[in-house]
Parts: sequence; C-alpha cells; structure tokens
Amino acid sequence: MIGYLVHDHPLIHAFQPARRTRREAQAASRIFKMAPKLSDYFQDGETLAVKGTLDRPISGLAIDSRRVVPGTLFFARPGQRADGASFIDEAVSRGAVAVVTSRMPAFPPARVTFIQVADARAMLARVAQRYYRFPDRDLTVAGVTGTNGKTTVTHLLKHFLNGDQRVGLIGTTHYDLGARTVPSFRTTPESLDIFGMMAQMRDHGCRHAVMEVSSHGIDQRRVDGLRFGVAVFTNLTRDHLDYHETLERYFDVKMRLFTGGIGPVPPVSVVNLDDTYGAQLAARLTAEVPATRVVTFGENPAAQVRAEQVALHFKHSTFRLVWPGGSIDVESPLIGRYNVSNLLAAIAAAWGLGRDPVVFLARLRAFKGVPGRMERIEEGQAFNVLVDYAHTDDALRNALGMLRRITPGRLLVVFGCGGNRDRTKRPLMTRAVQEFADFAVATADNPRTEAIARIFEDMRGGVTAPEKISWIEDRRRAISLALDLAKPGDCVLIAGKGHECYQEFADTVFPFDDRQVVRELIGLKAHHLPV
Repeated sequence: MIGYLVHDHPLIHAFQPARRTRREAQAASRIFKMAPKLSDYFQDGETLAVKGTLDRPISGLAIDSRRVVPGTLFFARPGQRADGASFIDEAVSRGAVAVVTSRMPAFPPARVTFIQVADARAMLARVAQRYYRFPDRDLTVAGVTGTNGKTTVTHLLKHFLNGDQRVGLIGTTHYDLGARTVPSFRTTPESLDIFGMMAQMRDHGCRHAVMEVSSHGIDQRRVDGLRFGVAVFTNLTRDHLDYHETLERYFDVKMRLFTGGIGPVPPVSVVNLDDTYGAQLAARLTAEVPATRVVTFGENPAAQVRAEQVALHFKHSTFRLVWPGGSIDVESPLIGRYNVSNLLAAIAAAWGLGRDPVVFLARLRAFKGVPGRMERIEEGQAFNVLVDYAHTDDALRNALGMLRRITPGRLLVVFGCGGNRDRTKRPLMTRAVQEFADFAVATADNPRTEAIARIFEDMRGGVTAPEKISWIEDRRRAISLALDLAKPGDCVLIAGKGHECYQEFADTVFPFDDRQVVRELIGLKAHHLPV
C-alpha cells in the first residue's frame, strides 16, 4: 500500500476477530479509543443518507476491494470499466466496517455503516485529505498540466527547488516520496494515493511537492480540494479526444486547475504565452481571477520570463533568459525548441515561488535529463539512437522537426499508435512522421484490446509517401529493421513509449523496454549474432 497502514499495523490487528487474553483485550480497547472515527471525516451537509452509526472507529481507507483489511472504510466509486458498487460484498467479507456509495443498497448488511453521498469521487478526495491531516497545507505544491512537457517540466522544477530542501514528485515516470522512490502506475493517481503520498513526503522532510496534473485527473476529481502553491500550463494540442470529445472541452477541464474549479485558486499561475490556448488562459485569468498572479513565459516579446537569441545544437541549446529582475545567458543540456519552452516553464514557476534564477540555474548543468525523453542510447554505434515518449502528432512534429535540422544524415523513425484511444489522431501522427522522416517503420505501441490491423488501417489514412514507410507488427523486429538501415551520420528515433517498460496486449502486460531492446540488438548485430 502507498499509504501508511500495512497488514501488520496494530490498529488492523485490533479489528481482527480473535480470542484475546485480558491484557490483549485491554490493549485493543486502548487502540480503539485512539482510532479515528467515521464522524471525524464527514461534515454537515455532505451526506444524503446514513444507515448505521458514524460513531465507529476505522483502520484506514480503500478504493480497491482487494486491499480492504479489517476496519477499512471502503469507497464504492463508479468507474469506466466497472462500478465499485459491484465489489461491496467482497469489501465487507474482507472486513470493511463502512462503505461510501452514491447508491444505497436495498438491503445493506446491518453490521456495516453505509454512507450515501452525491459524488463518491469528490467525497473520497475530501475524506482522504482530512484522513492524512491536510498534507498539502504543509507543502508548497506545484501542479503542471498540459498536453506535452509535463514530465520534463516537473523534473526540472524539482531539480531547481531541490538545492536546500527535499522535494517530492508525483508523475509519469516515478513517485519520489522523500524517503523512498516507487514506480509510477498513473500520471495523476487517485486522490487517496495523492494525499497518502504527500503525507509521506511531509513526514520525511519534504517542503515542496511537484506533480503532473492530467486532464483525466482533474475531470475525475482526483485533485479536488488540493491546495496548489503554483499551477503551470505548458500547452494544449490534440490528444485524449476519445475522452473529452472536443479540444474546447479538453481546454475547459485544464482551466479548472487555475480558476478554482477544483478547489482553492493557486496564488501563482504560470502560463505559456507562445501557445494559442495559453494566451487565452492568461487573458482570462488576468481579467476574471484576481486571486492569482499570472506569470507568463515563452519567446513571445510580451512574456515576463522569456528566451531571446535561441540557438539549437545537437547536444545542447543556448539562449538569453530575460525576466523582470534581470537577464542571464543559459546553456541547457536539453535539445530542441520545445525543451527551451519546458525549461522556461520550470524557470518561471521557480521564480514565481520566489527563487532567484541566477542561483537555481547554476544547477542546470547537473541536470541528468528525464528517462525516455529524448534519451540517447550510446552503445558504440556509428549513428545516433534516441528514445522518446512522443505519442501525439504535435509532439512528433516538434521532435522530428528539431532532429531534421540537426541530423547530417537520414532520419529514421519507429512509431505506433495506442489501442483503445483517440482514433482521429492516428492519421495525423503518420502524416507528421512522413513530413520529416526519410524512412519510417510503423509498428505496435500498446494495442490493448484493439486489433493491430485496425490501428494500422487508421494510421494509413495519413500516408503521403508509401515508399517511405514499412508496416511491421512486432515492435522488436521494427526496431531491428531501423537499426539495420542506419548508417554513420543517421539518426534513429524510437517514439511513443519512452520510459515505459511494458507492452499491453488485450488484458496482458508483457515486459518491453525500447531502450533495453535497442542495447540488446546493437550488441547482437555488432557480434553478427541472430536477432
């Protein structure tokens, strides 16, 4: 469990039915008296109906019936794949003493308290925040949202703030909880996990937390009530339309982070003025949300934190940073114009929090990059190989446009489109690749439950030069072909999965890491071994 209570916690033992000695019974009684009660977490007007008593202790919270232990308060939330109400019986059988639900069962078990609320997801966020004693109030939380750049910006901002204080991180690649780092299972996790992780950050010395805030996380109430010290908007391009349906709805969801639609208005809002939607957001916040201080960034001359005299090179970028307090020459280890924008976002956020750019930019040279974000694979080969997470047409166009300008030889690309996701972006991704690549290999990304043949059919709608693209379902074979084609001076970009170390087929997850596969194939080819 990400939270504190594990299966040997004394409070959980106290709830377990067992024959006890007199001393053990007295100890259990003392534990129950100190235990939190349901009534501690529900305020007047938040419940529609209650069957049972709120004057009962609980051992913890759970949203997954498989993680219920004796004494748990279980939240039966509606989901996209299954309704949590279907798992109430299992939760009760595992020892849940109370259930929060949007629909009261017709015949609820008498020994369990049932609490009906209007929105179980929203209630989960409130209760989790209270249960973990408002950890977001003890941390300065920076939230970064946008279609592209969230991961890079959060890593850069953590790096800048990490000079004299511990900084926690919640994002796509991993979760840094202060005392330990755990693998990420979702960009923006459920509210119960968020507040549990932030409590660990607080209790292990962190004073800041940086997190990626996805549109799904906002819309599904995962960040409801969370107090952000600064919110950052990177950009908005076509993505997730299978969920949001239109760009306008997608943008409206993103805006909630800045306008108070999910909780307190952030004191500082950092917005990309080079982005069309960012310019709209900055104007609306300035006119309609006086509670937030708007800090703009970009190459736009009107941006408060801006880059001038930008020069892009294969292994670094340089520019003149200008902000209201001064200016300084910057050399960044990150390549590409979009990474100049990502760096400006992190600089603007740190400056907005009161940090001096002259001081924190001295640490930029030590920044090691972000896993799976233009990650260079060096195995002694005579050509360049880069692994990147780009999985939208805009991200591909940005990445390939940059590589096209700095690659002396040919640009070869391996890419695919995820299954069970926005089908309309597939031909657009293919068109973007064909616009810049000398040759491309289309392959499987994460097909999930969708047939690869149908994914390929959608992708073929963007083909403009059929002689410059090959179609290979097996991703390892596709990467192998690209490596065979590469010559000295060429560049191979393997796009779409980045840091991910798996592939999803149907309901099965298989180990697959583009970076590891590239290293293995280069080694085998160097020794003329079969691949």
